[in-house]
Amino acid sequence: MSAYGPNPNPPRNSQSIIPSSVHPLGQTTYAAGAGARGALSIHHLTAATIPHALAGHLYAAFQAELDRGVTYPQEHPMARPGFDAYFLGGDCFVGIVHAAEDGAPAAGVSLEAAAQGRAWEHAVGGVYYVKPNYPGRSSHICNAGFLVAPAFRGIGVASALARSYVHNAPRLGYRASIFNLVYVNNVTSVRIWERLGFTKIGRIPQAGRLKRSEADGGGEEYVDAWIIYKSFEDQDLT
Repeated sequence: MSAYGPNPNPPRNSQSIIPSSVHPLGQTTYAAGAGARGALSIHHLTAATIPHALAGHLYAAFQAELDRGVTYPQEHPMARPGFDAYFLGGDCFVGIVHAAEDGAPAAGVSLEAAAQGRAWEHAVGGVYYVKPNYPGRSSHICNAGFLVAPAFRGIGVASALARSYVHNAPRLGYRASIFNLVYVNNVTSVRIWERLGFTKIGRIPQAGRLKRSEADGGGEEYVDAWIIYKSFEDQDLT
């Protein structure tokens, strides 16, 4: 549900699935060993195609992110039907981490082959959804929400997901992207979007009542948010 009513349909054929892509990661410190480079394969899913266990894992991960209280505006735990509508109601892209020692998979690899039998919590590096930000005559402008698994933060997963988004969103039929609430203290996210050609088009004062870490004294504080935009009209779709 948006400010304009139920979430509108994407501006393209819902049967159009984008083949998986593979993106290099930065320096890693996980299974491949410190200093090694891994890869992230990114897989397009919908509510109709996502494995049940994977959807359950993403639901639990999203609840944990809401509890952190620093990135999403939702304050209370979300019931599973609400999560399915909010996060899985449009297009969903799941990133599977590959250790350097295993080699990067080929583009087009299936989700199951990429996971290599691992439990989802050991395979999923991050995820994002894509859906229209507005209905009807403005549904060609999309919005997205991102989540990076805590175990895989700091190795370039967020950057790989962002590059994938810029590649995939125009192929879903969108002509532009807008992020309504990027909290100004999420410096890493802002830097990623600016590197990819996004522009700050507005600042909302005290847009979020966010949790403070215990190191910063705990409690909550009001934080401004950026509105960030990018046109896809000049995107090369070849």
